[in-house]
Amino acid sequence: MEKVKQQVVDWAKEAGFHPPYVLSLNCTSLTNTSEIFSKIIGENQPKKKLNGSTSPLQQLQKLCSQQQQSSCSKMMLIIADELDYLITKDRAVIHDLFLLTTFPFSRFVLIGVANAIDLADRFLPRLQSLNCKPMVVTFRAYSKDQILRILQERLTVLPYIVFQPLALELCARKVAAASGDMRKALSVCRSALEMLEAEFRESTGNMNSISQEKGSLDKQTATGPEILEVQGNNVVRVDHMAVALSKTFKSPIVETIQSLPKHQQIILCSAVKFFRGGKKDTTVGELNKSYIDICKSVLIPPVGTLEFLGMCRVLNDQGLFKLGLSREERFKRVTLKVDESDITFALQGIRFFRACLQ
Repeated sequence: MEKVKQQVVDWAKEAGFHPPYVLSLNCTSLTNTSEIFSKIIGENQPKKKLNGSTSPLQQLQKLCSQQQQSSCSKMMLIIADELDYLITKDRAVIHDLFLLTTFPFSRFVLIGVANAIDLADRFLPRLQSLNCKPMVVTFRAYSKDQILRILQERLTVLPYIVFQPLALELCARKVAAASGDMRKALSVCRSALEMLEAEFRESTGNMNSISQEKGSLDKQTATGPEILEVQGNNVVRVDHMAVALSKTFKSPIVETIQSLPKHQQIILCSAVKFFRGGKKDTTVGELNKSYIDICKSVLIPPVGTLEFLGMCRVLNDQGLFKLGLSREERFKRVTLKVDESDITFALQGIRFFRACLQ
């Protein structure tokens, strides 16, 4: 998005237009969701005192409804990260934000970034009827080859080799299988590098001790061969990477998930699939339907409703689920209390669960 911002400014200058105002904000930093309109109006009219009798939204709507008197009026590019934070119960704020781009004299361009890839279809269906359905660009999780290429490109700035090729490939393969999260891959590589650093310090400390002992005997120091030999092996190997991956993914949570009975593991898979679209919670009844669908797809008889409720309570006691309060069991809200990548990593080694999680 930083590149998009710069390219827009560069294009405007080359084409002889006034560069646009660019407002980038993270919606989670807002005190309340409607504060986004005061941020926009403050950026668009920084020298004008805001009229206290009308709300920032009303002022923006008025601004977008009037033809600009000045030929030098600027376009405005709004980049809203974590856009799904603006989804309230009535969804009024996010609707009004999108609708600002549809007014007859609007000069607003809106780019929203959100983890919920089906946000527009699930939460903003009314926009289509208003001829305001946004264009959606979906960025999928990184594949093994993409993760490997990014790691390799980052390392090209160094004049020496830091990682064995097989170590990088192992990292890319494991992270892609678990989550495809590039941040996780970088974290694993950093952890592996710290292990090598600790190992190298220990080795050089031992070499210095040897040098001092030899110096007291024949007044010779181990200036070269021993130290150079250690430096020559100063690369992250596959064994370093394997330990770093194990520390990152092989947690008590992973071990707990792997030790669960099969149907409880299927329930966790159901939750992962159900929440993959961006939902944060659901009811026990809805989760039961998802669980039954998975069982039917793999030709496994599902357990009864009472047994399903009992297993959900067990998962709650294990700290994997959080069950809300309700008079009726099926209306209790269910929330995942562990990272989805932990569940995926714990179960992805079993072909059955790989199929379930697809």
